[in-house]
Amino acid sequence: MKPEISISPSPDKWSIRAGGAVLGETMEALELNEGDNKPVLYFPKKDLAMVFFDNTGHTTTCPHKGTSEYYSIVTKSQTLENIAWEFTTPSTCVEELLNYIAFVPTNAVIVERL
Repeated sequence: MKPEISISPSPDKWSIRAGGAVLGETMEALELNEGDNKPVLYFPKKDLAMVFFDNTGHTTTCPHKGTSEYYSIVTKSQTLENIAWEFTTPSTCVEELLNYIAFVPTNAVIVERL
């Protein structure tokens, strides 16, 4: 059974940091809700310092959302392998997430509402 998927804009300003570096701030984050899963926040790539992101070549495919490519975040103090992803070939139900990046929940990446 296909889970119910919805995407909505977040009305808040968000910041993301890793390894002491500010990776970005945005007022244009999108929130993906899928079934009973916790909501996932997506940042527009245009609001991220992509110099910290290294495409790893790792991909996954979700039958409902499409194909994702993964990034490592590289800072002066650490490299966080395959910690972020974007839908490079999104299905119709998530096509508005094209050019947006989400992050694996971890203590090494700090997402804050400002």
